[in-house]
Amino acid sequence: MKKIVFIGAGSFIFTRNLVRDVLTFPAFSDSHIALVDTDPEKLDFARRAVSRIIEEGGYPATISATTDRAEVLSDADAVIITISLTSSTRWWSDHVIPMKYGVDINVGDTRGPAGIFRGLRTLPAMLDICRDIERLCPEAVVLNYTNPMAMLCRAMQEAFPSLRIVGLCHSVQGTAGMLAQWIGAPMDEISFLCAGINHQAWFLEFKRGGSDAYPMIREAIGKPDIYNHEQVRNEMFLHLGYYVTESSGHNSEYCAWFRKRPDLIEKYCTHGTGWNPGLYCMGRTAPPPDEDEAMRQRIENELKNPVSLARGGEYAAYILNAVIGEGTCFTFNGNVRNWSLIDNLPDGACVEVPILASPRGFDAAHVGPLPPQLAILNTQNAYCDELAVRGALDADPTAIFHAVAYDPLTSAVCSLSEIKSMVKDLFEANSDCIKGFRRLD
Repeated sequence: MKKIVFIGAGSFIFTRNLVRDVLTFPAFSDSHIALVDTDPEKLDFARRAVSRIIEEGGYPATISATTDRAEVLSDADAVIITISLTSSTRWWSDHVIPMKYGVDINVGDTRGPAGIFRGLRTLPAMLDICRDIERLCPEAVVLNYTNPMAMLCRAMQEAFPSLRIVGLCHSVQGTAGMLAQWIGAPMDEISFLCAGINHQAWFLEFKRGGSDAYPMIREAIGKPDIYNHEQVRNEMFLHLGYYVTESSGHNSEYCAWFRKRPDLIEKYCTHGTGWNPGLYCMGRTAPPPDEDEAMRQRIENELKNPVSLARGGEYAAYILNAVIGEGTCFTFNGNVRNWSLIDNLPDGACVEVPILASPRGFDAAHVGPLPPQLAILNTQNAYCDELAVRGALDADPTAIFHAVAYDPLTSAVCSLSEIKSMVKDLFEANSDCIKGFRRLD
């Protein structure tokens, strides 16, 4: 019997779907599923959902739920982390403060001023989790889904090099599925090579039946409905020659081309970016209201719906099956440090590359150099991540300022003195939860 611990189990949809996937593998059908969350109500929602999966699937699995992770981490075989420490109020201030300086953020969970301060709020908890894992289950496979992915994984992997930590994001397989749909190809005919950094990795190869499918993608993008579906990413593909992972809303923040003027935001970032919390925040003069009751009702409705036992497309269960389950090898894109993996990205930075999962653990692929036009953009963002991590680990506000100062979007909009004022404002807004930093001069 394997023990699989879910930390941040109150992330209802994530937990329900990942547990469902795990239990479909025979090696895990009798697992002990340990759910951990600091919110007792959300924890109970997750417990009820998982109990239904176990019951309706007829699995011999067992379940526990606790607010104290130390109770269940001992001898765990795997730990999956899906925590979130960003409330609606924090999320609102992450958008509104940069906007005072003209930096119009869309999502703000990965990099840039909002992503960096999200990382500063989240990293202490992540390091505490890793300390407990190192003490109680040092051989466990650790899979992280929490953002900002690159910053958190980079810091965790430096601070705890002996732990088997990999960061996972569904943007690679999600984008591959989207592109396959655009060209009318089933996924079993698609193969690809994808590498870069989280939320900004590139399909260096995308093939259908062994043949280059990029001409078909270029033809598909010529159709207005497909072009308008992902305006930012399609523009990046048409001009840079390679398709980027993660949605247009996210990617519009990671470069200087799309959000620095109102006319560009209207043209590229208003109608084809999908989920757009930035617009929601900008339309408010105060933080969003407490939405807990609406959340409760949504989850209660979900719990009444029929349970699907079909395995989904997230990587986690396949990875666990390869490493601690049946041993069936599985290749996926994950986030690890760049030790001779991508030749023209910074050594030691967090990169997203193909990884082979097997009973021996994780073997990351040497990709070689990226095309230079891609490496330039990845390098700038990766060095900002590096500065942010260094600032977080050393409690150095100057490093945080420099990380924000070189952010592509921020630097396209603001002067250095404006950026320093913005960073001071963000520190002030987070003064109750970001501790130990001296005042920024």
